[in-house]
Amino acid sequence: MSTTRPYSPGDRGPEPSGVSGASEGGAPEGGASTGAAAPSVPSEGVRETPGREVRRLRLDGESGVVPLARDFARQALYAWGWLPAASADRRAAAEDVLLVVSELVTNACLHAEGPEELFLACDDKVIRVEVSDRGAGQPAPRTPHRAGRPGGHGMFIVQRLCLDWGVVRTPGRSGKTVWAELGAPV
Repeated sequence: MSTTRPYSPGDRGPEPSGVSGASEGGAPEGGASTGAAAPSVPSEGVRETPGREVRRLRLDGESGVVPLARDFARQALYAWGWLPAASADRRAAAEDVLLVVSELVTNACLHAEGPEELFLACDDKVIRVEVSDRGAGQPAPRTPHRAGRPGGHGMFIVQRLCLDWGVVRTPGRSGKTVWAELGAPV
């Protein structure tokens, strides 16, 4: 697993700007979250892919961001057909996505002055989760991992559940985007 490579091995490149809840190549979908969800800037490092679904949630200045982000991700999973799950494996895959969202947003709250935005993208093979923040730190799994001790398990969990993960920094801008990719259920 990578903590420095800005893109996954499939390198998705830059993504066009869009509206929260928009399907690439289409209009905004029904059921997009209101309130904190708003049009936003493109996510750097993610290339347009036909048939790819994208959702964004602005978190900057919001309270209760972890449950807000988790609920937003759950709504996206319903819209994308991951939920309701037809099998135990599909349900486990959806729960893994929700856990990764929770862990990345929690890490931004604890270590990076809070999250600015949650970005979700899904195609037939992969779901990408990105959390942007203003923090300067470098997330990494705690080593050695001490399973019996409280705290410090977030990035270890992300590393174990995801196909890959990493950090993107934009030159001239403070902060970073922590991304993780999980395989779509079969």
